[in-house]
Amino acid sequence: MKLPLLRDSTQKSEIRTKSKSPQPPNTHPLKSLLCQAFICVVILSQIFLVVFLTRARPKSSATRPNFSNSDPRECPSGSVYVYDLPAMFNNDLLTNCDKLDPQTSKCDAVSNNGYGPRAMTELSRVVPKKLAPAWYWTDHYMVEIIYHNRMLDYKCRTMEPESATSFYIPFYVGLAVGKHVSLNHTARDWDLLCERMLKWVQGQKWWKRSNGLDHFLMMGRLTWDFGRPTDSDSERGSRFIHMPGMENVVRLTVEKSLSDHMEIAVPYPTEFHPRTVSDVREWQRFVRSRTRTSLFAFVGATRGTVKNDFTGVLQSQCRNESGSCRHVDCSDARCGDGTASILEAFLGSVFCLQPKGDGFTRQSLFDCMLAGSIPVFFRKQTAYKQYENGWFLPGEPERYSVFIEQNEVRNGISVRTILEGYHIEEVWRMRERVVENIPKFLYGIPGDGLRSTGFGDAFDIAIDGVLRKFKDRKFTGKKDD
Repeated sequence: MKLPLLRDSTQKSEIRTKSKSPQPPNTHPLKSLLCQAFICVVILSQIFLVVFLTRARPKSSATRPNFSNSDPRECPSGSVYVYDLPAMFNNDLLTNCDKLDPQTSKCDAVSNNGYGPRAMTELSRVVPKKLAPAWYWTDHYMVEIIYHNRMLDYKCRTMEPESATSFYIPFYVGLAVGKHVSLNHTARDWDLLCERMLKWVQGQKWWKRSNGLDHFLMMGRLTWDFGRPTDSDSERGSRFIHMPGMENVVRLTVEKSLSDHMEIAVPYPTEFHPRTVSDVREWQRFVRSRTRTSLFAFVGATRGTVKNDFTGVLQSQCRNESGSCRHVDCSDARCGDGTASILEAFLGSVFCLQPKGDGFTRQSLFDCMLAGSIPVFFRKQTAYKQYENGWFLPGEPERYSVFIEQNEVRNGISVRTILEGYHIEEVWRMRERVVENIPKFLYGIPGDGLRSTGFGDAFDIAIDGVLRKFKDRKFTGKKDD
């Protein structure tokens, strides 16, 4: 489905009426009525087209509030200017949403500003009725769209680049690279749009002022998809992060390289996107009140192509402990963007097993904690070493999670036995810590319902943190901290 690009949502059809003139006496009234009906149909179709298109792509900068005159006390680390990139680097990718994945259309996934289609119908039997409209089937790789739209409403955004202390590049690099993941492509195919974007931004006055040291962007896939080591056509991924100029750019990503200090890992989006603070508080009350009939849950599938796949070990233990473990087999279910069965499994379990996913991190971690279930990790890279200390997860791992060495499980130790060893009071304290932390990894729906209360979600925490890093860099002279 190829949609025409809506370049400026502020443009509206102007209907001008000619000055009235006497109608000929032989004008047929039926003909006049048919003309009026036709005009109404044309107008309604134009309105429908505008509404449909604006659901899937960021609004023009001209329609957003100008925060350049905000109270400086709200922006102690400075302000950010959002580049208005050529459409080929973001909007055109959304327009051609049916070409973002060679196996399936992503047009549903990019709708509603990246939050995806509403999940109200499927989840109405699981979540509180008044919270159902806040649930969407969100694709975990759509964060570039979410962050772009949120940046346009950000409290510390400025429309005046001369006064900006940082610059955001809204390049949908994850969508650009993701087009090539499932097919055989040359290195040139992977890199072409990335090279064009860097050429464009390096020609800007504000880049030249600092050589990109005050610039940042979001990469909506695992960092490994952007770090191809060579120019060989046999290698997978783009060389984006190794291209000249990128060494100075701060990169937000859903999974960072632990050795790259220019990268900051942010939470995967869950399906819950609160509209108001009361939505958040209501959800926290709901998960606290749940009766959890299973000791632990495991959501995942074995990967036959992976030798000694650890998820297969956990799956076997879960199946053998069916009285204690709830299992959602993702080889049979749609797990990539959520199902009611996943949410039900986590809501009904005290603990949730979180092995590594395609990378070290998993969207399932945040789905699990959203449901008030206590995460069980088997690698420290999955969470403890991945996220900035205290930003999105509590700073003391033992207060909200359980860690079991992966090799111990491979050697036969029982996960059930370890989890049964936790006293009920300790479990209560850990769960409470998880529930208290929920607002820090959510992505809310932007609007006055959250902004007027000063509520800070994962987006606010991430961007405020980036601005602090830029401010500290200027004072210390260091490239990173």
